[in-house]
Amino acid sequence: SLTVKYLDLGSNTEGEAQTQDISAKGIGLATDRVLSPNSSLEMWLRVPDKGEPFYTRGEVVWSSDNRAGINLERADLMGISRVLRTMKSSPR
Repeated sequence: SLTVKYLDLGSNTEGEAQTQDISAKGIGLATDRVLSPNSSLEMWLRVPDKGEPFYTRGEVVWSSDNRAGINLERADLMGISRVLRTMKSSPR
């Protein structure tokens, strides 16, 4: 679980979420508020590798209560690889 700061570009609101799952094409989030489907988001994932946050953009494809599925705008394989590498090496 990684902390994600996001900006909803449609409503111009900021929020915070936790990753629940992640792949090269999408991210599942537990959010601090309900996100509207089709909303465009800018997201900054806090990666625990002492580097800069991983920046990405995506669109909300589904939302239920305080959970949402985000389709990433483009697959950033290097960035996702960095995220997955740190998650794999982090103690649970």
